[in-house]
Amino acid sequence: MNRRLFVQGLVGGAIAAAVPREGIIDSHVHFYDPTRPRGVPWPAPNETLLYRPTLPGPWSKMIRPLGVLGVIVVEASPWLEDNQWVLDLAKDNPVIVGFVGHLEPGKPEFRDNLTRFRRNELFRGIRIGEKPLHDALEDPAAMADLHRLADADLALDVLGNGPLLLDVVKLSDRIPKLRMVIDHLPFDSAPGALRELRGRTQVFAKVSGVVRNVDGRVPEDANYYRKPLDELWSVFGESRVIFGSNWPVCELVAPYAVVLRVVREYFEGKGQAAAAKYFRTNAADAYQWISRSRLR
Repeated sequence: MNRRLFVQGLVGGAIAAAVPREGIIDSHVHFYDPTRPRGVPWPAPNETLLYRPTLPGPWSKMIRPLGVLGVIVVEASPWLEDNQWVLDLAKDNPVIVGFVGHLEPGKPEFRDNLTRFRRNELFRGIRIGEKPLHDALEDPAAMADLHRLADADLALDVLGNGPLLLDVVKLSDRIPKLRMVIDHLPFDSAPGALRELRGRTQVFAKVSGVVRNVDGRVPEDANYYRKPLDELWSVFGESRVIFGSNWPVCELVAPYAVVLRVVREYFEGKGQAAAAKYFRTNAADAYQWISRSRLR
């Protein structure tokens, strides 16, 4: 951890000097607290780097020198009341500008739970995994719930790997007004699947899985990742790519500042206007996150 903090301090000034004037919005962070009486369903205690409290206060101190002023929290817990836990956490932490919760489409209680949580303007959508999405396409009750999500003007985050993209295409055909965000791109995809998403303006790419460990080392030059990033750019363009760090999971590979620096180098190569969209504006289009007083 000391090395991580050192690296963050070393590159923080350079990053902050080039971020959008209004500040960066990180669209993918997990907050949780294993010290709660009930604990957490994830991460497991044996995941020593991740199994610690990850909360807004310490996180804000870490990222503000890097120019990151707001965060969209993505729920990793399947426990219903953990949705409320994050929303309660946000009351005193205006750094949280949005929350992607966890509700299961197709469950009898989905409609009531969606009604309950959407009363809070910070609740901006839900996330589902690859198999639940695939199953939902054949489940009338789940499809009805996803229509409800779209009618509520909320977003759907989708998590998985290459086969996921084909189901995203199918769902976008069935519910054209549902905004979808594909988490943790780039990843290996089925041939042609990405190209199918080129004209689907309601589908966004969360570019939050860039930095990799390659044979025991982590390349920190954006050029190493240029080919998959160029492919995403060719499909989604400057208006549908979104920054997300996937913190604290990203720390399994590299410090936050390195993750940020790699994508900053690439997207600033597209021009300041494109970089501002990637780091802030596109997340507003996808999630319609809430501008809170300390971000103005």
